[in-house]
Amino acid sequence: MLSLTKKQARKLIVLSNDFHHNKKAKSISATIDTFKTLGYVQIDTISVVNRAHLHVLWSRNHHFKESHLDSLFESKEIFEYWSHAASILPIKDYKYSLIRKQQFANGDKHWFDCDESVMTEVKEIIANEGPRKSSDFKHQRNSNNGWWDWKPAKKALEQLYMQGDLMVLKRQGFQKVYDLTKNVLPVKCTCDLPTDDEYCKYLIKRYLLAQGIGTAENMAYLHKGLTNKITKYLQSMFENNELIKVSVNNQIYFSLPEKIDLLNNRLQANIHILSPFDNLVIQRKRLIELFDFDYQIECYVPANKRKYGYFCLPILYGDKLVGRIDCKAHRQENILKIKSIFYEKNFKKTEKFRLKLQKSLAEFAAFNDCSDVMVK
Repeated sequence: MLSLTKKQARKLIVLSNDFHHNKKAKSISATIDTFKTLGYVQIDTISVVNRAHLHVLWSRNHHFKESHLDSLFESKEIFEYWSHAASILPIKDYKYSLIRKQQFANGDKHWFDCDESVMTEVKEIIANEGPRKSSDFKHQRNSNNGWWDWKPAKKALEQLYMQGDLMVLKRQGFQKVYDLTKNVLPVKCTCDLPTDDEYCKYLIKRYLLAQGIGTAENMAYLHKGLTNKITKYLQSMFENNELIKVSVNNQIYFSLPEKIDLLNNRLQANIHILSPFDNLVIQRKRLIELFDFDYQIECYVPANKRKYGYFCLPILYGDKLVGRIDCKAHRQENILKIKSIFYEKNFKKTEKFRLKLQKSLAEFAAFNDCSDVMVK
């Protein structure tokens, strides 16, 4: 069994996460390559800075443009569905979304019970009249109970989407535009339901390609009831020499044999300001184990109990998470306002780091359509 230091493990993870390119092609092919490498990019509604999916893609390639997504949806190379959460995925992985879709078609509900008659009516309207957004269906709200007081058509659209009858054709602003699945899928898309063997091996390989090393718990993250199955397949793949085991701080992880070669590559000491939903940081327990970084997004925490701020962004420096930054893009004022920066206790700021952070903040401001950075 190969033994790795935490530093080596972190290097392997960061390099696997596609942060190792100094410069990437300006073409749209770089964006689809990131999707293929990461396996998914999470979508989130919070817009204190640019939304999570844009942020994650830009973090890997500063030449990324939002128009790339429009083009990739139009050419049917990506699609929206759930990974562990709402995500954009490469269309080559479409068949693996059918497992969850079948579960919903068999009775699972997405947040709410839905009226079958409304679902039928909504589907017929889209079949007869073409793609529709939720806002195209009129409904009089009778209360002010909050976001969960969805109108019936929106509930129906989401259930039809989750069970596979509808897909997201595109987004207008941030609104989903739904169409019948048969109208959205590419003609040659593989739609055979995966076997347990195929699905578990897919989850294992997808995780290890993007993250370098992992445990069954990592690979089954928010996939209900799969940890034991994945544990079984990990052992089987190890015995067949498809995987290797590595030890980090007395914890056993699995990896793909070819991934270890990444340790021979150089990792630049670059700074990346990450989204709270970035693929690198989304599993908080792993951050503590391997990065010694105790991270929580605090937008869901009452204001008087927050330690760091509403929407603190992790700061990656080389192979270390060295701090977090609470900022907000004030686009009308053209200013990225830095409310506070918190550094890890043992991190020593050098002049080299300070200059790199200054440059990174200017680039991050430009990504958020701001020309100036203001530090409070």
